[in-house]
Amino acid sequence: MESDIASTRPEQSRMTALFPIALLLLAMACYMAGASVAKTLFEVISPAAVAALRIAFGTLILCVALRPWRIHLTRDSWRPLAIYGVSLGAMNLLYYQALSRIPLGIATAIEFTGPLSVSIASSRRPIDFFWTALAASGLILLAPIGRLGTGLDPVGVLCALGGGGCWALYIVFGQKAGTSHGPRTVAFGSLISALLIVPVGFISAGPALLSPSVLGPGLAIAILSTALPYPLEMTALTRLPARTFGILMSVEPAMAALFGFALLNQRLSMLQALAIAMIILASIGAVATLRRTAPMATMG
Repeated sequence: MESDIASTRPEQSRMTALFPIALLLLAMACYMAGASVAKTLFEVISPAAVAALRIAFGTLILCVALRPWRIHLTRDSWRPLAIYGVSLGAMNLLYYQALSRIPLGIATAIEFTGPLSVSIASSRRPIDFFWTALAASGLILLAPIGRLGTGLDPVGVLCALGGGGCWALYIVFGQKAGTSHGPRTVAFGSLISALLIVPVGFISAGPALLSPSVLGPGLAIAILSTALPYPLEMTALTRLPARTFGILMSVEPAMAALFGFALLNQRLSMLQALAIAMIILASIGAVATLRRTAPMATMG
């Protein structure tokens, strides 16, 4: 009897360890499924309009769940919160602009250089210069320069880079705002981003934005890209070491490439796949050798 109980303990311990990993992978899968749905909607309305739908529905869901109006703003706390909200809206807008021009896996890999830069920005260790050089080499391979990156739209690449820069701001100022306001930071920041992006989307699409054939997929995008992955991600973050969480997040560009191939029939060249692998390896390496004071990246 005692031996049976002892044999079940390692199994339970293994399941306990795998559960948050499964949650995080599921969150990434939801996010990429949402991005794939958004990509198909670009045929009907503009990327700005799709971003507006996602942010509008996502903000409604977050506001009902988290009640951001209970936040008490002070002279010192409003500025990080405002920058966080603006960067969140701009990040989503630029990401969708990139998705409309370049493959999902490539757009995600380029944007992922934002959190990577945050991880190594404050370090001067030789190993971090190596990770920077590796990521930069991957970006150069993806850049539409000469024959490298053939078929990539330069505007799409620039939008993905801009989205990565906004992601970096989102991490830095989200951490600062979250220290003061806790989980409601996400809802309040989303509310700020909605005030900025929703009017842009409505101007871009007009009455078509309110069409039932558009609102349905828009709601699905908000659920897949916001309502489902955020709580899954936060649950995983509370149960995983920060270093493990960061390493697992680094596989997101690979998952994006997989979803792009499976759902959107986007095939990457060997050179593009190599470039994405270099960025992923740089991210994993940077997180694995990360100093504990660096902020962790989360999905946008």
